[in-house]
Amino acid sequence: MTSADGYVRLAEIANGPIARPVDFAYPWGAALDEWQRFAPDVRIISLETAITRSGSYFPKGINYRMSPENIGCLLAANIDCCTLANNHVLDWGTEGLIDTLQVLERNQIKICGAGRDLARASAPAILDVPGRGRILVFSYAVATSGTPQSWAARPDRPGVNFLRNLSESAAEAIGATIERARKPRDIIIASIHWGPNWGYEIPQEHVRFAHALIDRANVSAVHGHSSHHAKAIEIYRNRLILYGCGDFLNDYEGITGYEEYRDDLAVMYFANFDANSADFVDLEMAVLQIKRFQLNAASSQDAEWLRATMERESSRFGVRLQLESGNRLRLQAIA
Repeated sequence: MTSADGYVRLAEIANGPIARPVDFAYPWGAALDEWQRFAPDVRIISLETAITRSGSYFPKGINYRMSPENIGCLLAANIDCCTLANNHVLDWGTEGLIDTLQVLERNQIKICGAGRDLARASAPAILDVPGRGRILVFSYAVATSGTPQSWAARPDRPGVNFLRNLSESAAEAIGATIERARKPRDIIIASIHWGPNWGYEIPQEHVRFAHALIDRANVSAVHGHSSHHAKAIEIYRNRLILYGCGDFLNDYEGITGYEEYRDDLAVMYFANFDANSADFVDLEMAVLQIKRFQLNAASSQDAEWLRATMERESSRFGVRLQLESGNRLRLQAIA
């Protein structure tokens, strides 16, 4: 595929014509209603693309980019923070990364996980919530997600905040970095791009590392991603672990081969934390479906399928999910 037009044609073959032109809010569809209903303090996404017109692509097979003129899509959703440590942000080389940073900074969207040097790539995004405190987001990429080690930022070179291993000492080093930035009552989120695109397996290495980030770095949530479908959830020591959030918006509509994973179903995670203790309080989820490159409310049948699937995968961690109404789920932890 050499052009995004090809992906549009596949989506139209699967689900019918897409109007042209559409406005910047179009892809978000029903997600805008969910954001209005839940009214979250911050909106955080993992942005797996470069925002650039650079032609200097990295030879890796699949290279994603969006035009800087389309930044209105992120603005239409009032995105507060983009984590950038992933296997696509350098698809168009250092030039593409710098373009991405500049576009996001110019539009006052906070960033973390990639930067002009190691210090800035490893620095957190700091989100102030008036009257309630701060949320600090630290972003990391792991080689198992397909992120090349050569993309790692250095003191004198742009790149991503790359984790070379998931050892206890790596968690302790992250803890030391977090402590230097932390203030009382801060809520800390560790956003990690790890693991393959498909499959429900949670490697024991991921479990140990997520626990170590809570034990050693006192994070409130581990925000895992890379899988194209939602994976297991765990509550550990009153902290939230999302091992794989799945894709929220993608261009796989009409592409066959992995239908069993239902990657057309997307999840919005609305997590609540105690502003004093930084402990996890509860989690509600809205289940949406990607159709004609737009997010739509999922049917109750599809929401139930996802509930049963995620509960099956989360049961090893003592977590159950309840279908509340329509397309909304709520987490229940078993004591």
